[in-house]
Amino acid sequence: MSMSYNFIAIEGNIGVGKTTLAKKLSKDYRSRLILEEFSNNPFLSEFYNSPEKNAFSLELFFMAERYYQLNKNKEYDLFHPITFSDYFFIKSKIFAQNNLTSNELNLFNRLFDIMLPSVIKPDCILYLYSSIFNLQKNISHRGRDYEQNISSKYLQDIQERYLDYFKKQKDYPVLLLDVTDIDFVHDQIMYEKIKESIMQREYKIGINQITIK
Repeated sequence: MSMSYNFIAIEGNIGVGKTTLAKKLSKDYRSRLILEEFSNNPFLSEFYNSPEKNAFSLELFFMAERYYQLNKNKEYDLFHPITFSDYFFIKSKIFAQNNLTSNELNLFNRLFDIMLPSVIKPDCILYLYSSIFNLQKNISHRGRDYEQNISSKYLQDIQERYLDYFKKQKDYPVLLLDVTDIDFVHDQIMYEKIKESIMQREYKIGINQITIK
């Protein structure tokens, strides 16, 4: 089976299914799997209780952890030539833009710009899009206490910041897949179609809309 990409980062909003899809793909291809270790962040639950007080610490910690994790997996793995991850480093900047004050963001961006050149880059990004209603339903279903009060406005803001970034970037293909009405967890046929679209086709740099029927 011909593979078009060796490192695929799966991105998307909170609760869209990034980790679930990354795990399924990694299992099928026996690949290296990079998953965000969000539970290690000591500021996460406090952020949702008091965003203004904890946002800067939260985002710095996440950025440092993502940088460390991606660099740790930078070397080519002969036994696992394909890599899937459930995030990419740009996530740090997108969430920081949404959560930080202007002064905090200025400092954050200086650190981000220092780190970015040495971070492993994906061959393509798969962006999972879903309705805000579905995101909130998924968040409720997985039951993380600190996520239960995330507002629809917060999710909408994050979604818009992702899409705005992807419209402007010129570095890699972005595969935009609307999963609002797609159950890739339980519908094996739909999952196989997603897998084929990602792994057996090549796409131009910029946004590429994927339609699964």
